[in-house]
Amino acid sequence: MRKPVIVVSFIALCILLLAMRLVNDATFPLLLNCFGQPKTKWIPLPYTFRQPLRTHYGYINVRTQEPLQLNCNHCAIVSNSGQMVGQKVGEEIDHASCIWRMNNAPTKGFEEDVGYMTMVRVVSHTSVPLLLKNPDYFFKEASRTIYVIWGPFRNMRKDGNGIVYNMLKKTVDAYPDAQIYVTTEQQMTHCDRVFKDETGKDRVQSGSYLSTGWFTFILAMDACYSIHVYGMINETYCKTEGYRKVPYHYYEQGKDECNEYLLHEHAPYGGHRFITEKKVFAKWAKKHRIVFTHPNWTLS
Repeated sequence: MRKPVIVVSFIALCILLLAMRLVNDATFPLLLNCFGQPKTKWIPLPYTFRQPLRTHYGYINVRTQEPLQLNCNHCAIVSNSGQMVGQKVGEEIDHASCIWRMNNAPTKGFEEDVGYMTMVRVVSHTSVPLLLKNPDYFFKEASRTIYVIWGPFRNMRKDGNGIVYNMLKKTVDAYPDAQIYVTTEQQMTHCDRVFKDETGKDRVQSGSYLSTGWFTFILAMDACYSIHVYGMINETYCKTEGYRKVPYHYYEQGKDECNEYLLHEHAPYGGHRFITEKKVFAKWAKKHRIVFTHPNWTLS
């Protein structure tokens, strides 16, 4: 009788450890120490991606030509908006399982407001040259960051004529540890199709460009269990009386955010449809685990 009791006790103990792991990441290393494993190197959840990894076939590694593998628990998407100035949510952001940023938005000097960690950075093809102005930081110091570069086929083609793709090839040759992925042509078509399905407008025919935020949401909704978006305004914000006037980007002065939104929304050609996209994001938030704060969104 004693042996079955020992087996049952061991199974119960394993279940208890698993439950403690899921409830409190900080407790788990202490439990390991109790079992004589003080040398175990434990990486807290905010510093790694949750297993098992999911395969995202629309994003291909420039060096290995393998698809992106990524699966996150709670994601923080940090907007580039001037709304982030003075929010002091950096510590909160850095506690997320995966922290997402866009284009070349810096953290240095803004840590108190936006945090300092970056797990995924979604980048427009037009912003790649901005990253290459400081390649040691983006691709050496931040080598753990996953870069997802989106762009039209003419710039991303792999036959030697893709200007941006050629830049990225040289980058991974110079920085072998850099994790750089590019969207496939099929994925770009998919993102266009989603825009048309959600808005009834053909992006190409309307002469508009999808924003980096759009591509970020498409991937994040597939990779994240829940999403917390910081600093993104909704579609009615700029019409609200007494709204907070801020720069378009938190890291540079000059352009006014609402002026840029209105300018792009009504541009006859070549503009982003930021306001239209925000309506879609609000719609998605009702179906997915997505919240928006700083400022808060009210979802009707």
